[in-house]
Amino acid sequence: MNAPDTSARTPRPIQALPDQLISQIAAGEVVERPSAVVKELLENALDAGATQVTVRLEEGGVKRIAITDNGRGIPPEQMPLALARHATSKIASLNDLENVGTLGFRGEALASIASVAQVTITSRTADVAHAWEIEGSHLATPTPSSGALGTTIDVKDLYYNTPARRKFLKSEQTEYGHCAEVVRRIALARPDVSFSLTHNGRTVDHWNTSEIARRSAQILGDGFAEARLPVDETIGPLRLHGFIGLPTASKARADGQFFYVNGRFVRDKVLVHAVKAAYQDVLHGDRFPSYVLSLDMDPALVDVNVHPSKIEVRFRDGRAVHQCVFHAVQRALAQTSATSHGSVPSPLPAADSLSTTPVWRGEQTSFGPLLAPDYAPTFSPSPFGSRSADTGSVSTSYAPPRFTAEGGVAQSLENYGAMFRGDERPVPLARNESDMTLPQASSFTVSAAAMAQEEFPLGFALAQLHGIYILAQNAKGLVLVDMHAAHERILYEQLKNALNSRVAGEEMQVQPLLIPITFYADAVEVGTAEEHQETLQALGFDIAVLSPTTLAVRSVPVLLKNADAQTLARDVLRDVREFGGSRVLIERQNELLGTLACHTAVRANRILSLQEMNALLRQMEVTERADQCNHGRPTWVQVEISALDKLFLRGQ
Repeated sequence: MNAPDTSARTPRPIQALPDQLISQIAAGEVVERPSAVVKELLENALDAGATQVTVRLEEGGVKRIAITDNGRGIPPEQMPLALARHATSKIASLNDLENVGTLGFRGEALASIASVAQVTITSRTADVAHAWEIEGSHLATPTPSSGALGTTIDVKDLYYNTPARRKFLKSEQTEYGHCAEVVRRIALARPDVSFSLTHNGRTVDHWNTSEIARRSAQILGDGFAEARLPVDETIGPLRLHGFIGLPTASKARADGQFFYVNGRFVRDKVLVHAVKAAYQDVLHGDRFPSYVLSLDMDPALVDVNVHPSKIEVRFRDGRAVHQCVFHAVQRALAQTSATSHGSVPSPLPAADSLSTTPVWRGEQTSFGPLLAPDYAPTFSPSPFGSRSADTGSVSTSYAPPRFTAEGGVAQSLENYGAMFRGDERPVPLARNESDMTLPQASSFTVSAAAMAQEEFPLGFALAQLHGIYILAQNAKGLVLVDMHAAHERILYEQLKNALNSRVAGEEMQVQPLLIPITFYADAVEVGTAEEHQETLQALGFDIAVLSPTTLAVRSVPVLLKNADAQTLARDVLRDVREFGGSRVLIERQNELLGTLACHTAVRANRILSLQEMNALLRQMEVTERADQCNHGRPTWVQVEISALDKLFLRGQ
């Protein structure tokens, strides 16, 4: 495209622009579309102390925007100044500009709007007998009018005198959508104010005064209300409060993210990155969390005069703000475990060994027992009995389980019922001749004391379903656990803690292999092992080069001792090569640890004993972020008794 030829233009002298043109140029920055008008007028209403605000729109705000509030109002002698450029009651000196405590302060909004639309202001203060009205511009004279305490600003025919700007507007529904979004943003920041939104004569939204918990539920929906965590932390001069969504309630778009600084909705890279970093090891990269967060701070520590739209800010100490937000959100997410709504129990001491050996041969137990040696549960954690210390045979009190062709466990009902009793002996079945066709078991109920124990919110395992899910019973009803996802999260947190401990100066626990695992490796893998020995050792791996085509794994982290050493070695070499030795421990640590945890976690179709299942439940209860796996999927769900009753039409 050729550049315009300006050589033939007649040179013009430098001259002062007329006020109307100046206002229209300013309007190009402030009044980008109808939603910008709504934003400026709503901010003025809140700055005036309004507790009730009504927004009326016609044709997406292009034909009309009328906003009524019950604030302090404007005295009649000051109404012409309200429409003048660079006139405001909110700042008077440079010191005020550096400590802005209001939403509006530039003194250009009303003048800019009046330059591209027909504006009428009707206002009444508490000390006058009636309202006053001014129309047009600051050159007009206020006239008596009728109206309640507060202010109504009526904006009609936006861009009527600048038709070129009007051509760039979108459809009515699109412009209305932008206006409605602005109202929602501001309503979220001020739950103490009631808002009403009307479009083309129809009331679309109305929110009474409430608290942030209810207002956020009304605007973001029940899905957010049922899957959110409260945040309220004060760190030095900074206070972060609000709600963050659980990773399991993430969205494909970032349209549920609302961040406020001193009550002002902002889009700031520092804040967005801090929240994203806090979610990085509980949420898949292409998913977005929802949140409503407010950061309160000294106005002198933030510059809100960065852009005419006032949606961008600049912090005096961006790093401190980033760390405050990151750690506050991270700590809130760390409580997403089975105990997040109660007191977090102290980790239970692990027993040295289980008396019952896993029956499924060829598999090692991936997680050890966590029940305290002196803990006496209401029922036995396993119905299979104990093995004799002398012979290794199963006690005659119980029959060993039989594994069916489908991979399930066929266990007698007597032994199953014994789980829920404190005794060691199964009770004989009582059967009558008349009902021999029905499966019978001795009557049993779960002890209320056992179910009510706060330290076991996930309850106790009952069975395994399709080799994938654990079924457990707690005080509320049925608990379903995805055993691979749950174990993956547990291992991930353990690996992360071990690596962090090493950074703090402690040694990572490693497991030397009695017989090193050797495997064929290509030249790239061999080169990576030679070049990044320090990084590999920091991760707990000792991978030696035996020849140009052979590597040997001599040791692995203790937490990964049951995994396939060759697969782990190849994976860690791949990640180290891809991300770089130093970066993999800093920037890409979560991805690497997630890979290691996934390969080590218990696999589907692995048959677990009840003791193993209960051990996994106990570990979940003491593991941070145990509500979801590393990719944001839920690890367990609660099915309450009321839901089961409804499913089977009980009580109807």
